[in-house]
Amino acid sequence: MRRRSISTATALAVLFSSAALSVVTAGSASAAGAIVGSPAGIVVDGAAKRVFVGDDTNDRIIAADYNGNRVDSVSGIDGIFDLALSDDGTTLYAAARVSHEIVALDAATLDIKARYPVAASIGPLYVEFTGGKAWFSYEGLADGNGNLGSVDPSVDPASGTDAVALGQLPDGAGAGITPYLDTDPSAPGLLAVGGTDFSDASKTAMAVVDVSGAAPQVTARHSGDYPLGYIDDVDLVPGAPQVLLDGTTRHDYADGKFTATGTYPTGQKADIAPNGLIAQISDSNVAVYRPGATKPIRTYAADSSTLAWAPDASRIFALVSSPGGYTLKALTDPARSVPVLTANAPATATRAKKLTVTGKLTATVPFPAGTKLAVTRTDLDSPNGKALPAVTVKTDGTYSFTDTPPAGGTVTYKVAYAGDAEHIAATASDKVTVSRAKPTLTLNKNGKVYNYGTDVAFTAHLGSTYKNRSVEIWANPFGSDKPNKLVKSGKVNSSGNIGVWVDMTRDTEITAVFKGDARYAPRTVKVTAFARVKISTAVSKHYKTAKIGSQSYYWFHKNTDPLLTTTMSYYPGRMQRFDLQYYYLGTWYSLDSEYFALASNGKSAVSLGAPGESGIRVRMRSTYVNSSSGDTVNSTTYGAWKYLYFSN
Repeated sequence: MRRRSISTATALAVLFSSAALSVVTAGSASAAGAIVGSPAGIVVDGAAKRVFVGDDTNDRIIAADYNGNRVDSVSGIDGIFDLALSDDGTTLYAAARVSHEIVALDAATLDIKARYPVAASIGPLYVEFTGGKAWFSYEGLADGNGNLGSVDPSVDPASGTDAVALGQLPDGAGAGITPYLDTDPSAPGLLAVGGTDFSDASKTAMAVVDVSGAAPQVTARHSGDYPLGYIDDVDLVPGAPQVLLDGTTRHDYADGKFTATGTYPTGQKADIAPNGLIAQISDSNVAVYRPGATKPIRTYAADSSTLAWAPDASRIFALVSSPGGYTLKALTDPARSVPVLTANAPATATRAKKLTVTGKLTATVPFPAGTKLAVTRTDLDSPNGKALPAVTVKTDGTYSFTDTPPAGGTVTYKVAYAGDAEHIAATASDKVTVSRAKPTLTLNKNGKVYNYGTDVAFTAHLGSTYKNRSVEIWANPFGSDKPNKLVKSGKVNSSGNIGVWVDMTRDTEITAVFKGDARYAPRTVKVTAFARVKISTAVSKHYKTAKIGSQSYYWFHKNTDPLLTTTMSYYPGRMQRFDLQYYYLGTWYSLDSEYFALASNGKSAVSLGAPGESGIRVRMRSTYVNSSSGDTVNSTTYGAWKYLYFSN
């Protein structure tokens, strides 16, 4: 089982520090996502399906599941820098650079199993496990040079033998450089080392060391015959005598020397799966390459600093930059390319006329000849979709097909690629607005004016359609306090008619709605009918009624003040207009018009005043004037004239 780890490099100049041993405490399980402040190593246990992440900011290790959810944690490891897992998966090793120790933890419980002090000025830093030992890089106390150390967990502490051995980097393998480390389970006992002196970039070294015996032996080393550049990451390639530097340059080794053999597009770091797939960090992306390829199988948008493969190569675990630090994300299906599928249909089309849909299927991994796409048409006749004949993709990735849409309206064409062992599934769709005939729809009584409270019959008429014969009729009385209301919904009769009764108490907008069908477009028609207000005026304080000529009058004594009380259908803020005229020499003349507010009961009482003279004839009426009376919910309405005569 392959267990790999890489760690984000921290400038060595800031690593000089020392601290007392601290207490390590285990944390409780949590379903929250795994978030770290500063990544300090990542390693994957394929058997237990656990991901271990070091958090230098918070001096802790987080255990997460394969979905990236935190399930356990342990804190108090001072200056955690990198992680490694034993070959049998039982022991997790943490390099604690500040407390200068290798901490061994039970991988199942995160309980401390052992602490191994390391006499180093800086480190331990990077740690890997192979050949039955944990190997780590550090910078020495005496000379300040980088070197290699090991922890042998088989040493019995009671034996008096130190489990920690320093100065293990053989001559010619880059002594003096604090190296990055890497191992490969398919090559047990081999350790790749490589790095650049932090204070002198001209000092760069790379080697493969055999650590399976009593003392490490150089298998291959870089002789300096070609430049390496600044080394920031080293990977031992599975299944081949090759080392990958910085996720970019490949170096074969044979007969004890290295040869540059190719590159991947520019990257910064990488991790390699047991099957040879390369996961490369490049700027804000993670790209996956096949060995020796120049184009990635797929690319994830992930601003990552640290990543590791699952041992079965089913996914990549990446620490992705996020608010508050870095979040562990599982990048799935890394071995399958992500196709780009397009579909282009005309924006408009005529129903029952042929149209053509085109598109293209592309991917970084070629498709097999004869690749087919499933085609589905969704329209008003087939709202759940109707399968059309599959279309074959041409060798250049393009495709096209024709169809005659039987239904109008919005028609959606969807093409789908089912995916295969090398490609994930992909879909694309496009919409076409297909023409529909305009139906006949009418509504009567537009502009008619009715007395208050009249029940009026409105009739909608629908002409020819395809399948839908239903019409809705809505009534929307004027005024914000009355909502638009569905009065009736149903099928028209054999003559195409549907009718409703509406009680006209306000001006009302009547709407007929046909929602369309597969061949006829939706249509809406509106009419407005008007309603007068209800007005009555009561006259009081008269002493009799009698005619003058043919007109009946209310008779008042000349010193009596008439009281005229108007009752009008009420609306908030409504006023009645009081019109007054007097009679002189056979003609009525306007004397005054004034607005008076209605009480909430719809009444308005006005005292006319006593003239003090006899023989005077006047008349009055109450009027509602649309807008001027304070609202616009009814049509202008004139009340009946009331005739008044003043006698001795």
